[in-house]
Amino acid sequence: MSVQRTISPVDGRVYVERPYATHADIERALSRAVEAQRAWRETPIAERVRICHVFADAFEKRRDAIALELTWQMGRPISYSPGEVRGTLERARFMIDAAAGALRDIDVGPKPGFTRFIRREPLGVMLTIAAWNYPYLIAVNSVVPGLMAGNAVILKHSAQTPLCAEQFATCFEEAGLPAGLFQVLHLTHADTEMVIGDPRISFVAFTGSVDGGHAIQRAAAARFVGTGLELGGNDPAYVRPDANFDHAVENLVDGAFFNSGQSCCGIGRIYVHEALYGRFVEAFVELTSKYRLGNPTEPETTLGPVVRTQAAQSIRRVIAKAVQAGARPLIEERRFPASKADTPYLAPQVLVDVRQDMSIMQEETFGPLVNIARVGSDEQAIRLMNDSRFGLTASVWTSDEAAAIAIGRQVETGTWFMNRCDYLDPALAWTGVKDSGRGCTLSVVGYEHLTRPKSFHLRTAT
Repeated sequence: MSVQRTISPVDGRVYVERPYATHADIERALSRAVEAQRAWRETPIAERVRICHVFADAFEKRRDAIALELTWQMGRPISYSPGEVRGTLERARFMIDAAAGALRDIDVGPKPGFTRFIRREPLGVMLTIAAWNYPYLIAVNSVVPGLMAGNAVILKHSAQTPLCAEQFATCFEEAGLPAGLFQVLHLTHADTEMVIGDPRISFVAFTGSVDGGHAIQRAAAARFVGTGLELGGNDPAYVRPDANFDHAVENLVDGAFFNSGQSCCGIGRIYVHEALYGRFVEAFVELTSKYRLGNPTEPETTLGPVVRTQAAQSIRRVIAKAVQAGARPLIEERRFPASKADTPYLAPQVLVDVRQDMSIMQEETFGPLVNIARVGSDEQAIRLMNDSRFGLTASVWTSDEAAAIAIGRQVETGTWFMNRCDYLDPALAWTGVKDSGRGCTLSVVGYEHLTRPKSFHLRTAT
């Protein structure tokens, strides 16, 4: 039997091993899911609400163990890992409470002699394929609302964070969720494609790279099966002359380097108005230099390793290529003694003198790196922000809300922020444009993608 191994970026050891699901395991899981979903779709929403709230309570009780496992699996500093637990609970509880309204029948208005309404019906069995960088936050976006909508869910989590899937399973079992409605499968790429192609799967929710999204689409192409794709980003920020300077610096440093820059909606490009540019760059570098890179299990660490040594090596090559093309690095690696070649420990980097046509400005780096460029006007900033194949989030830093709205209408993005970044509000739709994906999670709108509309057209008089 082949085995999936998780190498911890903290110390390079094998942290957990799990056998891959056999074809018999997969067949059993799909059959159980179909059978369980038939009964679950008839379960009143109030009962689904009760069970899922108990799940959230069970998850909260395990928060300390969950946070520590998370740090060991993917390297986030232990001082920050509890934040993912809190965020997961915030999203789960919001989507649970929003379900009754989101799933309510739609009354299309009176018509003499007729009763007419639209009902949102569950899709059936969903497959969620979750990434490692925010393993709980990513998974909860589809798992909890998927179940609330009346679906069964099979979760295939990243090989880097398999224990996250198992923690979900433990908490759902404790909550009394009927057997078969939520299951975990550790799958190879080939078997994942096989499951996507199985006619019992009605929807695939995927979070990962653009290349991964294309692979999901190819696997689903032979069937009329829905897919939700949350893919990459190289998210821009624009600092206007009227920005709250200290607030912008502090939050953009955090937006660039939190989670070691391993965030699809992290800040990759900062366009600063020329009136603030020099001062902004100086303050940005000064604050970045105060980060402490080191063992993420130590509470004083503020910057952990990237997920694996190969990722760190790739980021180093990207930086070197940009420098060779004329970019100027502002952080000396010696300021971060824990940063060493052939390890996942990598110093943060700030690049200036970057050009828009450089690959580093066009592609997602997924590491502790940010590019800062000078602009002379709102119009130039808008043009440069839109000059990207990605469109997940973008932000403006200003004291003028009317200007923020006017600029935001012109920026091609799924979420537009003013004076904040790198955050998901569960009340708002989470979606991307261009190569950042398709579909939507969170908010009441997110339920539209986890259900299908069914029209009832009843003639009551002749």
